[in-house]
Amino acid sequence: MKIAIISFSDSGCSLGERLSWELRQRSYEVRVDTKSKYVKKSLEESVSEWTKKRFSDSDAILFIGASGIAVRSIAPFVKSKKTDPAVLVVDELGKFAISLLSGHIGGANELTLEVAKIIDAQPVVTTATDLNGKFAVDVFATKNGCFLSDMELAKEISAALLAGQKVGFLSDFPWNGEIPKELTHYEEGKENPEMGIFVTTGGKKSPFARTLSLIPRVITTGVGCRKGTPRETLERVMERAFAQAPVAFAALEQVVSIDLKAEEEGILLYCEEHRLPFLTYTAQELKGVAGSFSESEFVEKITGVGNVCERAAVLGSSKDGPGVLIGKKYAEEGVTVALARKKWSVSFE
Repeated sequence: MKIAIISFSDSGCSLGERLSWELRQRSYEVRVDTKSKYVKKSLEESVSEWTKKRFSDSDAILFIGASGIAVRSIAPFVKSKKTDPAVLVVDELGKFAISLLSGHIGGANELTLEVAKIIDAQPVVTTATDLNGKFAVDVFATKNGCFLSDMELAKEISAALLAGQKVGFLSDFPWNGEIPKELTHYEEGKENPEMGIFVTTGGKKSPFARTLSLIPRVITTGVGCRKGTPRETLERVMERAFAQAPVAFAALEQVVSIDLKAEEEGILLYCEEHRLPFLTYTAQELKGVAGSFSESEFVEKITGVGNVCERAAVLGSSKDGPGVLIGKKYAEEGVTVALARKKWSVSFE
């Protein structure tokens, strides 16, 4: 997590340096700045310019000073709880730590509690589910690295939980810990709550009348293509392969291939546009992947291995245990695509 700290006085600067050191010991990446004519190394740019940059390059922003400064500074850049960074305020004496923006999805509430503990401050968290000690679906999704399919429905589910109504739960994956008492586990053939949470890679029938899908990034896509294949062609074929699986695009974690494609422009552009990592393996590494794959003598003659996309997908998804091929080779327009799912579980802990 990248945290940016800014202070506005000598005492605030000292507190910022202390917090920076403590947070770095906890493996956070931290930058510290001060905007004050009384401090030697003061920022030259305005606080507004500084804040604008931090909204795009930081996961959290911590203002040490008056909350009014923080509110005025972030106001022009606030867009969505899905994308805004966490914003915290700590007074320059370190008496209070306030969660100001993106308390759940952005992680401001948790970071506020951590910062308050470090400096022995009073944490101030005002989100309703936290105040009432209720299960918060957006926090749960963030902790588990899941995409929320419908933010409006997520709000309705939070409201239902606060009102004491039952909300269903179903998962395609195993889980660690106990399901919160506010959630009712889905049972086939029985009466289930109208609204429910479904942890899935997508593409399946909704188990509840109103289903909020939480989609974990657990899918690795193996790709092979003719040299010079345009990004647009890759996009089309990938969409069709995902639809056939069926898997939601939000479940995609990374794209992989053979090292012969390491500089393939179409793949690189596709991954850059979707902000996906692109990994490649040698023919020898791909040959060592256990399993039954759709082999091709022609592909082996060109690449040194009889199948690229399926083997690469399984290998790429095997970091935390054996990957499972869930979408065998899909071939169209000179592109081959395969999908594999990594070993993963939901955490309630």
